[in-house]
Amino acid sequence: MKQFLDRDFLLNTAAARKLYHEAAETQPIIDYHCHLSPREIYEDIRYDNITQVWLGGDHYKWRLMRSAGVPEKYITGDAEDYEKFLKFAEVLGKAIGNPLHHWSHLELRRFFGYEGILNGQTAPEVWKIANEKLQSEGYSSRGLILRSNVDTICTTDDPVDSLEWHEKLAADASFPVTVLPAWRPDKAMNVEKVTYPEYIAQLEAAAGMEIVTFADLTEALRRRLDFFAAHNCRLSDHALNYVMYAPARADEIEKIFRNRMEGTLPSAEEEAKFKYAFMTAMAAEYAKRGWVMQLHYGCRRDNNPVTFRQMGPDTGFDCVDNYAPSAQTAAFLGALEEAGNLPKTILYSLNTNDNAAIDTILGCFQNSDAVGRIQHGSAWWFNDHFDGMSEQLKSLAALGYLAGFVGMLTDSRSFLSYPRHEYFRRILCRIFGEWVEEGFYPEDYDTLEEIVRGISYENARNYFGFARK
Repeated sequence: MKQFLDRDFLLNTAAARKLYHEAAETQPIIDYHCHLSPREIYEDIRYDNITQVWLGGDHYKWRLMRSAGVPEKYITGDAEDYEKFLKFAEVLGKAIGNPLHHWSHLELRRFFGYEGILNGQTAPEVWKIANEKLQSEGYSSRGLILRSNVDTICTTDDPVDSLEWHEKLAADASFPVTVLPAWRPDKAMNVEKVTYPEYIAQLEAAAGMEIVTFADLTEALRRRLDFFAAHNCRLSDHALNYVMYAPARADEIEKIFRNRMEGTLPSAEEEAKFKYAFMTAMAAEYAKRGWVMQLHYGCRRDNNPVTFRQMGPDTGFDCVDNYAPSAQTAAFLGALEEAGNLPKTILYSLNTNDNAAIDTILGCFQNSDAVGRIQHGSAWWFNDHFDGMSEQLKSLAALGYLAGFVGMLTDSRSFLSYPRHEYFRRILCRIFGEWVEEGFYPEDYDTLEEIVRGISYENARNYFGFARK
């Protein structure tokens, strides 16, 4: 029987162990999509206890605790931090098969040196060990990043953001990690939201111009794109229900925008037309600038109206959506290609049923502009577990070019999330090792290690065009 979480965790063959320990383990991390705060990085914040750094803002853990019947008081409520930690520890000890059980124990080992198992009985001991470490040298936000061998971080930033903290980080030679903004213009696109006119007013102030027409909107966004580009932004990120293909005349789009600014919400058809026009305009700007366009879709958000009214968005009440029409995705990319406006693009669906569709769509638009010009994004959110990662990797390998894959991201709000890259790399090497052991691929370690290093680190650096600080 194998020991839990030993040195060769998940590495079930000699080939897997060789690949991980000799090629993957020491590679730096490029976290090209996360939700860390640039202000918290610049200010080098410290945490009083493990609850603050571990449970604050982490809806993965919140969902698990709710599923175990923990009262909301101990999740997002007013219970003491120690009480919240005890409740999580009790639940985690029984979370068999959930990736949180693996991630959390990897984090305890990598950051706090705790080799035991966290549960209700050991929680007081872990609380004491972790909190003592958090008060020691090297356990601030920057220290945790450096301890994780992180090379580059891309945060998530709205077009109206001042990027003040990015400017300060770029000027700070004492911190060797590159922290870059990533353009997230969802609020400018989501014309159906009741807060849309208020957001447009914020965008007017940021862009220094009045926005009366859709043409004004695109001009204001161009100004902000230039501002982000001046701060070395290299990529965008869009959260979509699905990738839409809904062409419309320019005058239709202007009417939809004008009506919305006058208080009329769009119909479903009008919303699709507006968002298609918006995404088409943005993609053209990304292509012109050499940026990467990331499209996240297949998620249905804020499904519980009661908790949404109480707690708002991003609190753990989202689910996988079953509607992601591949025909519209392909048509959208095809229209951009025909216009000469298709940028490097990463497609992510939260629904694993879309894996084969994504991987076959990729092949329709690859060329010599870049290795893996169109990418199948890493298994994310509800899929960044053993089966989800394995399925994504195997599908991309079977239907595309896995050696050109840009690898893992954290999509996290926690400075302790970086062992997820280790988890991914172990799964990657496990799969490769099995293929070698079963004779599916030759025992060519020079080539295998080159592929592993590429997926772990080098492909992302080349694809995004990141330079060292």
